[in-house]
Amino acid sequence: MTRTAIYARYSSDQQRDASIEDQIRLCKERAEREGWTIVNCYTDHAISGASLMRPGIQMLMQDGAGGKFDMILCEALDRLSRDQADIAGFYKRMQFSGVKIFTLSEGEVSNLHIGLKGTMNAMFLEDLANKTRRGLRGRVEQGKSGGGLTYGYDVIKRVQANGELATGEREVNVEQAAVVVRIFNDYLRGLSPRAIAQKLNKEGVPGPHGSAWGPSTINGNRQRGTGILNNELYIGKLVWNRLRYIKDPDTGKRISRLNPEDQWITKDVPEMRIVEQKLWDAVKEKQGELVKQNNSLGERKRPVYLLSNLTKCGCCGGGFSMMNATHLGCSTARNKGTCDNRKMIKREDLENAVLSALKEHLMDDKLCTEFCAEYTQRMNELRRQRDASLTTWRTELAKIEKQERHGWETILDGNGTPALKQLMLDLDARKTELKALLKDQHEEPVRFHQNMAGRYHREIRNLIASLNDNACRAEAAAILRSLIDRIVLTPSEEQNDLTVDLFGDLAGILSIATNGDRREIERDLSKRQPVQEADNSQFFNEKTGKYVPLVAGV
Repeated sequence: MTRTAIYARYSSDQQRDASIEDQIRLCKERAEREGWTIVNCYTDHAISGASLMRPGIQMLMQDGAGGKFDMILCEALDRLSRDQADIAGFYKRMQFSGVKIFTLSEGEVSNLHIGLKGTMNAMFLEDLANKTRRGLRGRVEQGKSGGGLTYGYDVIKRVQANGELATGEREVNVEQAAVVVRIFNDYLRGLSPRAIAQKLNKEGVPGPHGSAWGPSTINGNRQRGTGILNNELYIGKLVWNRLRYIKDPDTGKRISRLNPEDQWITKDVPEMRIVEQKLWDAVKEKQGELVKQNNSLGERKRPVYLLSNLTKCGCCGGGFSMMNATHLGCSTARNKGTCDNRKMIKREDLENAVLSALKEHLMDDKLCTEFCAEYTQRMNELRRQRDASLTTWRTELAKIEKQERHGWETILDGNGTPALKQLMLDLDARKTELKALLKDQHEEPVRFHQNMAGRYHREIRNLIASLNDNACRAEAAAILRSLIDRIVLTPSEEQNDLTVDLFGDLAGILSIATNGDRREIERDLSKRQPVQEADNSQFFNEKTGKYVPLVAGV
């Protein structure tokens, strides 16, 4: 008697567990009529036939190779696999083991069935995928979800007027939305995704789908738009078709691939906004700064110590790094031996010296007064030059408008010529250009706080004090680091130790001193810097024709 193994499967698109029982019952009835002996039943529940990476089919193949049965019986060939290559490979393996394949639909399976049915099943999968994508795109065009539940939102379950269940509708979950905003703020304060995840888990805040928080859940991939920090739905923008998923032929696992940007479907859904635009932009800017610091392994660097990556050797220009648990030394001297700077300095002593310099020596009252006077004078000069340009443009615009009036009068009198028409076109183009130049041309006067140096020193003292507070240490350290351009350590022959020179970032220093927006100050300085290039820790004194440093050596 023919030893027979029954195989049954239902895919995730059918979602009916009873289908397995129906397939097995029909196969047993056929086996009983044919006089075949059933030795075992192999099943796969709610698994697609697009891959052979299924426990039931793998066990079937293993037992078939072991000679435990002579024939495989199933409802149809597509129950075994819908992939053309997989079904051909499965058929070859069973032939090699002397096992026949018999289906209720096709009868005994031959090479002809494998070729024709395998092709038809592959076409069915492709057609099904295309239809699914068309349906999802239509849903996205209506501002609805294209699939998957995003943290911070709830699915709206309601029955439509036609009696069908509504799909793709959602609303903001207030509690989860508060967690999303908190994550953005914590990241902006300087906490890493790992630290944020650990903090949320420690407080017992449930993660997406009720699982624990992980760094990748928060950080994700900026380019692919994954992770809490990169999901544009939080700013009211629904992006669909950013990624496509294909199955690895070896493992059967789905692998995501980034689609070209012109294939993305974007829809504004302002009612779904959770994160304010200013907070989103600040986080994107911070991510951009971290990306620039990627190491060769692609991992984002975060400063281990307060002055990490800021210290430089005064002899070779290389970096100073930790030589041991407590002291810093020249990396070039240690690793390459091409630098003679063998002096070392204790990390705590260096940090104390730099903090003292920021607090005591930076922003001297006299230098601040001179800087403000020179900066204001320079700004006024630039403003006068700009006003002169504006006057010239306005005069030219009035002249063009007058010429246009005369030109139209000539044309209306019937005396227009091709040359006149071309002149009118040229005048109109120039008028458009001048209006664009004159649009929104206004500028706020330069304002400096009367006691800019005093305010700076007060803010710095508060920041240094905050380093002892775990709640705001990361944020304070980030601000302090932003004030430092570099720290140069040079051997001193007289004192047989290292001289520490601190160079400050002028834009950051002014931001602290004026409580202004640093990016606005940087844009202001970049537009008005003198022709001669200067270090950003200096300013140009037009009276003396020299650059005056705003910092002092420690």
